[in-house]
Amino acid sequence: MTNTLPRVRSAGGGQPQRTAERAPVAAPVSRLRALDGLRLVAALMVALYHYGGRSGDISKGWGASPKKLFPATHEWFSYGCLGVQIFFIISGFVICMSGWGRPLRSFFASRVARLYPAYWAALIIVTAVFALPWVVYKTVTPSEFVVNLTMLQMPVGVHRVLGVCWTLWAELRFYALFAVCVVLPGATRRRVVLFCAGWTLAAALTATAEQPFLSAVFMPECAPFFIGGMGLYLLHRNRRDVTAWGIVAVSWAIGQHYAVAGLWHKPNPAAFSNRHASVIIAIITLGFLLVGAIALGWFRWANWSWLTVAGALTYPFYLVHEHLGWVVVGILHRKLHIPAPATFALTIAAMLALAWLLNRYVERWATPMLRKALTARPATL
Repeated sequence: MTNTLPRVRSAGGGQPQRTAERAPVAAPVSRLRALDGLRLVAALMVALYHYGGRSGDISKGWGASPKKLFPATHEWFSYGCLGVQIFFIISGFVICMSGWGRPLRSFFASRVARLYPAYWAALIIVTAVFALPWVVYKTVTPSEFVVNLTMLQMPVGVHRVLGVCWTLWAELRFYALFAVCVVLPGATRRRVVLFCAGWTLAAALTATAEQPFLSAVFMPECAPFFIGGMGLYLLHRNRRDVTAWGIVAVSWAIGQHYAVAGLWHKPNPAAFSNRHASVIIAIITLGFLLVGAIALGWFRWANWSWLTVAGALTYPFYLVHEHLGWVVVGILHRKLHIPAPATFALTIAAMLALAWLLNRYVERWATPMLRKALTARPATL
């Protein structure tokens, strides 16, 4: 969810095995624009969930439960949360691609520069809006705000300004594991395969150990999707890689299990929605299939430049859409009395517009500037 795609040429059948293992050669690149488009689709899925697929805080914005406002579609909206799992698959693919042949300093700088500028801007905007006298929603103390700037508020135990931060915390842990185990020694197919196998086993054992520290490190419920994405990148380099096919298959099998276990419950008339296990499995499967189809080059024809723009808007949109969306929904629906379907569409359009502003006036200058500062060698005395 949080990455721009490096400009990578499809590796097609890949380099011969022995050559690939000798040294961490950077992957040849061309833009996979279809992946940019899929990232925005996943973000819009999450927005559908936040605006119409659950009860709680969004009900305050609407003035009523989305179940009453969208009786025919609220259950479908409730599946939108699975966009997060699709994000993780894409992230596994992209991080493996961007870390291949890159030194640790460059990898660290690229991730920090990509994540933090828009995140800081979103924190400031949301905090300021929530502090307005006519909003006053979950204001944070100066101390809590400062901790949120680090993106480490969850392990520290501080209130989250942005609700979606839990996914960023998962991304950070994935980056750290990948950096230490793959980027630091130098990315090769063998190291990536061993990392995927080791992480899969560690995550499976952690699920039975019930140790909070191990769960925080190995993330059993998220790991299959990151690992599956890395397996798909290996297939992007060499579609005949049988081991990579096995990594993807095992990751899909474990991932769909966790998705069903986390989202399915027995039918209950009092519940907001009743998700069907078969639909959950179908959406997870579709996510793997779509990223796989892009990895294998089946979407080369989707090479429109606007898909790059869509990918650029995804991260800032994801950061701001939830909490600011509640405020916009309240203004449009309860104060201006705009019908719920129109309010829904207008809110998404407003958040996309804000995302464009953040990308244009924050990310475009702050990201390269921060990356350059982090990769520069300290001046010698």
